[in-house]
Amino acid sequence: MAALFTPFTLRTVTLPNRIMISPMCQYSAHEGFCNEWHTAYITKVSQGRPGCVMVEVSVVEKRGRGTYGDLGIWEDGHLAGLRALATIIESYGAVPAIQIGHAGRKVSAQRPWEGNGPLGPRDARERGELPWVGVGASPLPVDERWVPPREATEADLDTMVEAFRQGARRAVQAGFKLVELHMAHGYLLNSFLSPIANQRTDAYGGSLENRMRFPLRVAKAVREAIGADLPMSVRLSSVDGLEGGWTIEDSIAFSHKLKALGVDIIDCSSGGIAGPATAARVAVPRGPGYQVPFADAIRREVNIPTIAVGLITEPAHAEAILNEGKADIIAIGRQALQDPNWPLNAALALGVDPQFDRWPAQYGWWLARRAGIPPAPWPGNQ
Repeated sequence: MAALFTPFTLRTVTLPNRIMISPMCQYSAHEGFCNEWHTAYITKVSQGRPGCVMVEVSVVEKRGRGTYGDLGIWEDGHLAGLRALATIIESYGAVPAIQIGHAGRKVSAQRPWEGNGPLGPRDARERGELPWVGVGASPLPVDERWVPPREATEADLDTMVEAFRQGARRAVQAGFKLVELHMAHGYLLNSFLSPIANQRTDAYGGSLENRMRFPLRVAKAVREAIGADLPMSVRLSSVDGLEGGWTIEDSIAFSHKLKALGVDIIDCSSGGIAGPATAARVAVPRGPGYQVPFADAIRREVNIPTIAVGLITEPAHAEAILNEGKADIIAIGRQALQDPNWPLNAALALGVDPQFDRWPAQYGWWLARRAGIPPAPWPGNQ
């Protein structure tokens, strides 16, 4: 059996294989509510039979939306739609997971295909999308184009900790079996961790210990809200990739703290502190598996499971990462948008499923028979 298709257990939850569909933002919600697009997308990737499907980041406060299209988990009214997504994922044998977060100083943004920058007059004119001021570790804008956020007060911090707690509670209530806390890509919690975005002089700024303080408060609240049976993941920007920024050594130190709080697995991403994490010009050079060394380092140094993500497109590459002990789960993002059946095709490529037995019967029956019959002659074959 290929390592990619062996089960993996976190607490009381077992993934049937090591493939996770990454939380890919669709920017298609209205007032935080999911709709037919989300249902169709989640159905499509779940039919590919991964071990886990993670629903895109759902924000815990309305003011914490990155864009007007973000999914929400800030009110109980969002539960019905989210519960429907969890049910779809589970119906195809995958573990339903969800990422929760808060955009912090990166709120009030355009959808990527509408500019991928801060909201401006055109967005207000064409879509009625007015900008609002975010809250962050310090009153520092993402870059010169963005409006500076308001520095979070002690009252803000208390409010946001409770918002994360309630968001995690709703995630469990909606039927998700794994909850991931978003601490990457320059959003609220990452902005406290990174010295580039955090220039506070109180107990939440300055030293590494202080900069970790608020994210650890949030992690503790989420861990308590999830309960002892269900696993918790944290997505980190393992490095900022900029001079004077967050480093892999910082991530290792922080992951030790997260592990002590009961976090079960670290999802290892990078970048995003000074602009979009998916922009063409990024701080961390990209290539196949470019973030795998971060997953490897945290796994070895902290003795905690990790998720590897980032331009892992080939089944043999994913298999090698697991066999070399560099990660425990492989997260597939944009490749799943191009090929929602990536897990099933990976099983074929690795010789795990030559008879199409893993495929939905409605597909597998046809494909197995086609595989055993030579192509019919036609002029194009001559």
